[in-house]
Amino acid sequence: MLQSGHHQWNKGQPTLQAFPATQRLNSRLHQISEETKKMAPKLVFVLPVVLLALALQAILRPPPPKLCGSPGGPPLTSPRIKLRDGRYLAYKEDGVQRDKARYKIITVHAFDSTKDFPSPVSKELVEGLGIYLLAYDRAGYGESDPNPNRHVKSEALDIEELADQLGLGHKFYVLGASMGGYSVWGCLQYIPHRLAGAALVVPIINYWWPSFPAELSKQAFNRLIVPEQRTLWIAHNIPSLLYLWMTQRWFPSSAAAMHHPEIFSKHDMEVLQKMMAMPRTIENKSRQQGIYESIHRDLLVAFGTWEFDPMNVTNPFPQNEGSVHIWQGREDRLVLVELQRYIAKKLPWIKYHEVPEGGHMFVMVDGWTDRILKALLLGEEPLDV
Repeated sequence: MLQSGHHQWNKGQPTLQAFPATQRLNSRLHQISEETKKMAPKLVFVLPVVLLALALQAILRPPPPKLCGSPGGPPLTSPRIKLRDGRYLAYKEDGVQRDKARYKIITVHAFDSTKDFPSPVSKELVEGLGIYLLAYDRAGYGESDPNPNRHVKSEALDIEELADQLGLGHKFYVLGASMGGYSVWGCLQYIPHRLAGAALVVPIINYWWPSFPAELSKQAFNRLIVPEQRTLWIAHNIPSLLYLWMTQRWFPSSAAAMHHPEIFSKHDMEVLQKMMAMPRTIENKSRQQGIYESIHRDLLVAFGTWEFDPMNVTNPFPQNEGSVHIWQGREDRLVLVELQRYIAKKLPWIKYHEVPEGGHMFVMVDGWTDRILKALLLGEEPLDV
């Protein structure tokens, strides 16, 4: 009964502990308490790891690109085409008029460059042979929209669509220099039926192409300066870390991106001195939309895992109706000659030219671009390479 205004059980009545449900609740509460005590040390370790992961995610995520023509983005100054996927591709025409040209060549620019970098071909050769030159900004460079899904095939398809929208006809020539070489390899693999001929000038080499003998590839890779080795290794093996690696300030990263003097041969330094003596009239807009979708994406595509092995590419001109050329400087410190020689050996249908004193930039001087175009268009083979 109730006494003195307090709740009290009469003697002989059941207590709370007598109810099974209450016993189970108490037991469960005790179990949770014990588990919490056991988990506490783990939480002390796990929680910082989770917080660190979230912080790293924020650091590793590159900022969005500043699209040309968008609010706060760089201005548009070049003609562009709209691609099937909605991206815009900027281009520049040079040489004779398109409809009067005998030869139509699409040129593919190098790493950290754009379509506006002047081609050192002579006016006499262009007008004499009737050459039309079409340069374009590769995805993410200059005034072309970035392509977050960029790969070797997409580069080739961009070239094909550019040619079609500008009415170049069923066949055209392609010429790629340095990093632009992987776009030409893409054309040889994916659109060989559209090519009248192709030239690869000091084209980049992926050290992880399956057909390279492991020892040869390793030896060549170890000849690169250490910062370049680290950068290419990260681009291939841990691509998610490339942005962090390229933007940190504790260790030197890509020697090519930083224009480190050790990557240039003696001949390259002479070329650079000549170029510096020339009046500068063109601003380099290669990175104006952001470094990640331009130079970083280039490294990821070039040195990532390819969809095909270039040394398995078949001859697009079995009846000798066209030709493919590789031009390599023997003293090149960025693209090493021994691997280029191996490619030429594996693909004997490629016409391989090795410039004895040439470095990575030999094409910029001494009329080499004219010689390259004469070999591509006319079959005139230089006697000294």
